[in-house]
Amino acid sequence: MPAPDAALIARKAEIVRALRRIVPGEGVVSEPEALVPFESDGLSAYRQTPLAVVLPETTQQVSEILKWCSAEGVKVVPRGAGTSLSGGALPLADGVVLGMAKFNRILEVDYANRCAVVQPGVTNLGVTHAVEADGFYYAPDPSSQIACTIGGNVAENSGGVHCLKYGLTTNNLLGCELVLMNGEVVRLGGKGFDAAGYDLLGVVTGSEGLLGVVTEVTVRILPKPETAKALLLGFPLVEAAGATVGDIIAAGIIPAGLEMMDNPAIRAAEAFVGAGYPVDAAALLIVELDGPEAECAELTGHVRALASARGADFVRVSHSEAERLAFWAGRKAAFPAVGRIAPDYYCMDGTIPRGKLPQVLSAMSEMARSYGLGVANVFHAGDGNLHPLILYDADKPGELEKAEAFGAEILKLCVAVGGVLTGEHGVGVEKRDLMGTMFDPTDLACQQRVKCAFDPALLLNPGKVFPTLHRCAELGRMHVHRGKLAFPDLPRF
Repeated sequence: MPAPDAALIARKAEIVRALRRIVPGEGVVSEPEALVPFESDGLSAYRQTPLAVVLPETTQQVSEILKWCSAEGVKVVPRGAGTSLSGGALPLADGVVLGMAKFNRILEVDYANRCAVVQPGVTNLGVTHAVEADGFYYAPDPSSQIACTIGGNVAENSGGVHCLKYGLTTNNLLGCELVLMNGEVVRLGGKGFDAAGYDLLGVVTGSEGLLGVVTEVTVRILPKPETAKALLLGFPLVEAAGATVGDIIAAGIIPAGLEMMDNPAIRAAEAFVGAGYPVDAAALLIVELDGPEAECAELTGHVRALASARGADFVRVSHSEAERLAFWAGRKAAFPAVGRIAPDYYCMDGTIPRGKLPQVLSAMSEMARSYGLGVANVFHAGDGNLHPLILYDADKPGELEKAEAFGAEILKLCVAVGGVLTGEHGVGVEKRDLMGTMFDPTDLACQQRVKCAFDPALLLNPGKVFPTLHRCAELGRMHVHRGKLAFPDLPRF
């Protein structure tokens, strides 16, 4: 992280007083013991006590906080529920954490336009709970949906087990209210499906808190499908399960969800939840098909045939809604379940072309043997989004460093086979120094220029995403060689 500014730390009392004038009462946290819960996010291997935490309740307060911090050169780290697995909400010793937990109201449900207007602190599952009585739901469903918030989902462009058919957050986001670092409040998009002008909503989605602070979100809600069935498919070989994923998509079948777990993850989840998983299988696919009942029945037969052709020796189809939910309960509890088989684990997130699944899974097994660390694989197989859980013991010297090196090698492999560094967890701190693996200096400079357009003083969430954060003035310089600019015939503005 950037070296803390001692001058800002020395101004803590002044900063806290100013924040308390904007957010009175219990809205500012500054006592050392009270700051402990904010030291890390879901990437708990990294910790840092923030200078202070401010918990606004209104857009006006957020605007005044950012405007004051901008004028005083104080850094700000936006934070939702703190479930980020990439260190995106890791605080700064010389910065203020802007917690959005009190923005927890659903403002409007508009069934005519099939959308809901919510505050960013509303949990992902909270949106579905608000509309399910009327037969609707919110499609993106990260495994942390019971705790993660919509604002954080926007920041990371979160997905979930149903993103294969229904898309990530970006595909289900219609509009947002955003406060810029200078305090300006802007609206992007709205209730319509296609806003005019540049796609700034697309720029903000997945921007990891580097461009602004979201204070209101308009999301798309969908009617629940007529029928939904889930299949459990067990395989004696991991590679066969991976190949079946490609076969299903190649056959023109787009399941609502298509997940994969290897044996360590299967055993942990089954012991934790008791979902009826085949504990002797080398790999398990969970395939969900939804739509009209006749369509689900037809596609179920096709999927079973494709799995059998690849050697599946366990097939179970859900016969009730309770059974379908039980199948998914094991998958959604897989991350905490793995905590039963290792003192610590490091959750990675990379995405590869589906056809490369067998190759990458085999390579990861070899890496695990090389590093002497276990790995449990739980991932969104349908869209190639891997979530290998590297098992280690933080109390053993050097094991965290080995886990990080193992994870970096997995991500480099993802890029090498034509994939990307992240699917939904974001870059944050975790993958920041690997950005050069995927992007060249020109790519990174262009991305940083976007950052400069929104936050010229680089005060919002600094130290994240970019391995080398240039000052905006440096990015704006033009190269002069022997007294001449490059492309002198082009008009300059």
